[in-house]
Amino acid sequence: MPFNLREVRPSELITVTILCFINLINYMDRFTVAGMLRKIKDDFHIGYDKSGLLQTAFIISYMIFAPLFGYLGDRYNRKTIMGIGVFLWSLTTFIGSFMTTFETFLIFRAMVGIGEASYSTIAPTLISDLFIDDVRSKMLALFYFAIPVGSGMGYIIGGEMSKATGSWQWGLRVTPVLGIVAIILLLIGVREPVRGEREGGMHITNTAWLQDVKALTKNPSFTLSTAGFTCVSFVAGALSWWAPTYLQIGFKLTGSEVDSLDVDYKFGLIGMMSGIIGVPLGSFIAQKLRVRWTTTDPLICATGLLISAPLIFFAIITANTNATLCYVLIFLGQVALNLNWAIVADMLLYVVIPTRRSTAEAFQILFAHAFGDAGSPYLIGLISEGLKVVILPDLSLGGAASDIPTVYNDIVEFRSLQYALFVTIFVQVVGSLFFFFTALYIEKDKASVDLLTATSGSISDSVHICNGETESESQEETFRT
Repeated sequence: MPFNLREVRPSELITVTILCFINLINYMDRFTVAGMLRKIKDDFHIGYDKSGLLQTAFIISYMIFAPLFGYLGDRYNRKTIMGIGVFLWSLTTFIGSFMTTFETFLIFRAMVGIGEASYSTIAPTLISDLFIDDVRSKMLALFYFAIPVGSGMGYIIGGEMSKATGSWQWGLRVTPVLGIVAIILLLIGVREPVRGEREGGMHITNTAWLQDVKALTKNPSFTLSTAGFTCVSFVAGALSWWAPTYLQIGFKLTGSEVDSLDVDYKFGLIGMMSGIIGVPLGSFIAQKLRVRWTTTDPLICATGLLISAPLIFFAIITANTNATLCYVLIFLGQVALNLNWAIVADMLLYVVIPTRRSTAEAFQILFAHAFGDAGSPYLIGLISEGLKVVILPDLSLGGAASDIPTVYNDIVEFRSLQYALFVTIFVQVVGSLFFFFTALYIEKDKASVDLLTATSGSISDSVHICNGETESESQEETFRT
């Protein structure tokens, strides 16, 4: 997805590069645990339900503190807030690696989420203030490109460090070192732009937080795209947490020798490559098509989910028969899923006025994680454990498998996880529907924001034309007249 560097000032390019680097290690840290999950599970002697709880605890604290950082990010120095957040998650990740009980390790994983919430909530709003139109879309694609790539690197680093040192704890000690480097780069190289700087919206003033929230709930493009993104988060969270474990069991049933770290490594590479292709591809298609069709963005998101659903379904059912085909289907399914990341972020930024964007990011994070990847790892693990009770009597009547305890146990684990993962297919279809509904409102809501940020005088008549009388009344206090 090429673009002319002359469109971007050197200071802006440095800022985006640093923000992308921090986002990369942010997601590396988040998924290092997933890459070593079987070793952690064996070390702490826990089941699938508690294994899923590790990610759920992290996401719960992450989403609870997101609204706080959203409020602060709309009103105070964003660079300082992000620096404190990066330091906090680096410190808690490092200390957590020395915990010897599951309960204390769980507490520190939850604390990591507090620090990461500050960065994920605020960083995209800096990009929105530095760039506009297609340049902003390209920079957001670069920023969100770091999510699947960083996630994939988390699997790889976790597995390789565990293999090299013989201890999974060392896998958690890489990102804290990079975090210190990130803080130095953040303080030295990132410029804090004025909110609405490139959109002509510098005349906008902050309103009360409750008024911001009320306005967001009346924004159909924001609420519907957030619901669709919640479904994306649910699927991504479930697959990223459970897919490596599921693949290890499935490949073992084919009769092959399975190295769990090798599976983690390959799954990490797939995540990286699908992100390298999927995130910029989604942004590129959107930039080309939105010139002719203003509803392109949500339609691409919906289509991506509809394409991903059958690919992931067939990947799930081929894990115990053909490893190569399974990897190919997972790759293609994740490419389709990754079309969403940059586009959803871009939609949020152009349907919400500059002084509410951190709050909007925070609430999108809150809902996407509360009903998405906060619960999906634990829910899938819980369903899987519950299904074992249902599957066990059926398998015990099967004869041959029950004569071999190891194979018997593997079949029970495989089938229970397989049936639980089928939930993600249904969620993808529901998510596509939310994005299709978003397409009905996106044009009007974007036009309203464009008008509001460009107006320096009384705007009640203009907003009445775009959004109706109720919305005009809620927005009018945002501006100096």
